[in-house]
Amino acid sequence: MSVILEMLSYPFLVRALVVGVLVSLCASLLGTSLVLKRYSMIGDGLSHVGFAALAIAYPLGFSPLYISIPICVIAAFFLLQLKDSAKIKGDAATALMCSGALAVGVMVISLTTGMNTDVCNYMFGSILAMSRSDLYISVVLSIAVLILYVMFFHRLFAVTFDEAFAEATGTNVRLYNMVIAILTAVTVVLGMRMMGTLLISNLIVFPALTAMRVTKKFKTTVILSAGIALFCFFAGLIFSYLHSVPTGACIVVTNIIAFILFWSVEKWKEERTVQ
Repeated sequence: MSVILEMLSYPFLVRALVVGVLVSLCASLLGTSLVLKRYSMIGDGLSHVGFAALAIAYPLGFSPLYISIPICVIAAFFLLQLKDSAKIKGDAATALMCSGALAVGVMVISLTTGMNTDVCNYMFGSILAMSRSDLYISVVLSIAVLILYVMFFHRLFAVTFDEAFAEATGTNVRLYNMVIAILTAVTVVLGMRMMGTLLISNLIVFPALTAMRVTKKFKTTVILSAGIALFCFFAGLIFSYLHSVPTGACIVVTNIIAFILFWSVEKWKEERTVQ
């Protein structure tokens, strides 16, 4: 408790705490649908697009968040267009986006600002880089993502498990797939400051995969995934503060440990069932 109170005395840690909690919730909720739809790597694709967007924003003097969010939303739209193509499947479309966007970002940076501290912060994450303006826009957009997710929860559940049946019942499958993609795009961009381009997709995938080790119901998985994401965020942030280790890496490692523990529980339950 004394460590937590000490951390709260620093404004930059308070900003990181608020944004981290909201982004962790958004990522874990969306992650359940993305993992079940076998489209979990969309986070990687959109994060690389976000990196390319910030590489373009810096030399032009624009705020990276204001540029990255609309570009990532547009990229999510085109990603779904490619996904529906008979010639380019979802995993190939994501790989195409990852490599292409990263190449564009690196080339633009090399020709303009060079690999400076701000660029490294976006690639690997840094809680020190969280400004007051970042806090405001992150809070507003994260709350909007959470509200939209709750509003469309039943529709998102339907398109997650059986698109054909959902479409037969009158659900606009394409629209709600787009809702998932757009919410994911916003979440990825908001989390890039803290987690970094290279690690943000782990925040989406790991909590959902961990929760699925011990529960099979969608609603229970979503709730447990959110709880795991919050616990791992707090644990990673505290460890990062105590040992001066990058926050994003600490959170990912904590998620890996949680996954191993839950996987062990799953195996133990299976062995008891067999016996």
